[in-house]
Amino acid sequence: MSSGNSYLQQVVAQQERLESDLRSKRSVAAPPPAAPGGPTRGGGGRQQVSQPAPNAVEVRVTGFGRWKTVIVPPNAFVVHTRRGRSEPLHVGLGVSFRYNPATDSYLVVPGAMQTILINAFCICRELQGVLVQAYVQWIIEDFSTAYRKLDFGDAEDPMRLVNLQLKEQAEAAIKDKVATLGVSDVLSDKQPIIEELTARLRAVAEGTSGNSAADPSAGLGLRIVTVQIKEAVVSSSRLWENLQKPYRSEQGRIARLAELAADEAIGARELAASRLRQTQQIESDRELAELRARNAAVQFDQEAQEQLRRSQRQEEDSRALADLQDATARHAMALERSRAAEEAEIGRLRIERDTELRRLTVNGELAVEAIRAQAVHEQGLLELDRARLRGEIDNSQSAEAIQAKLVDSLPEIVAKLPKPAELRTVTIGGNDTSTVGGLLAELAGVVGALQATLKKP
Repeated sequence: MSSGNSYLQQVVAQQERLESDLRSKRSVAAPPPAAPGGPTRGGGGRQQVSQPAPNAVEVRVTGFGRWKTVIVPPNAFVVHTRRGRSEPLHVGLGVSFRYNPATDSYLVVPGAMQTILINAFCICRELQGVLVQAYVQWIIEDFSTAYRKLDFGDAEDPMRLVNLQLKEQAEAAIKDKVATLGVSDVLSDKQPIIEELTARLRAVAEGTSGNSAADPSAGLGLRIVTVQIKEAVVSSSRLWENLQKPYRSEQGRIARLAELAADEAIGARELAASRLRQTQQIESDRELAELRARNAAVQFDQEAQEQLRRSQRQEEDSRALADLQDATARHAMALERSRAAEEAEIGRLRIERDTELRRLTVNGELAVEAIRAQAVHEQGLLELDRARLRGEIDNSQSAEAIQAKLVDSLPEIVAKLPKPAELRTVTIGGNDTSTVGGLLAELAGVVGALQATLKKP
């Protein structure tokens, strides 16, 4: 067990991280300008300067010499005073104004809501240390009252002193209230602390007292937006463990009883299951023994019956084999007699078939010779008719038809001729091609020219 309170350390570390995250981070510009109300550096040229301080309000000062202008962001309060004036010239939110460094002064304060993180180490009624972690959010409601009563003079963080004062007052209120409460009351119900802290802070910041209306002259010009308690942690790790022990012990007792009940139920179920398994095993062994005995008796009876059946079958097979051998011999002799008779009949039929075949062959040859002679005679007649018809066709053809046939057959004639060694030109046209005789004379001249070409070496 660790000596420290780990939960307390975790809460404090978380609070520190939250404070770091809430700090405003602004870039620092160079060179730094003069403080508000003081003289500015530089010559007579027009210039624009931003306040460089981190966490301060970014105010722009433009112009030169006595003719400067202060430009205030819209979310910042400003008060502008001048020498010889009892009242400020400008007071308000986001008010920009002309500024003379010789006679004027101004104060700029952030107008956004502020958050104060509080870690109050308190002593409760039982004299035990308790860390109460809270936060307060407030905002400026009446700046004309606030700037007179509060110190906003820190150039880097105008709200630092105000936040510090409110934080100290809040811690005091929390400690006073926790001193009247017990440890269990602080840890279980934080509403009384919230009510007490809210009432005290509003009485200081807003000037309220109980349910009475706010008095502007009594307050600081601030308004408390919200007050919340985040954590309440016992500082002593031993006390924190002792406070948790009753609940943990009760839960441990319930868990242990549940485990015992579960173990008892599981043991009973396991015993019943074991008894059932053993009973089933005994019954199974008995049934298996009876079954083996019945199987052995049945197997013996089957073997005896099988041996008897085999003996009977062997005798029957022997008798059947002798009968079959005798029948086979008788059948072989009958087959031999039948084969001899069939061979004689087959020989007679073979002779008759050969005789008939020779007769049919002679008749077929005679018929073939007669048909061949008839075919030759008919073919001769057809040749005579073909010659007669060809002569009639040739006699009936005209000269033009003969010329067309000759022209059609010229490519075939030329294709069969050998390749000429020299080229000769034969002029055809001296004869009358309208007659067969003239056409033949011209063709004879062509053929003669070709023959002379072929005979030439």
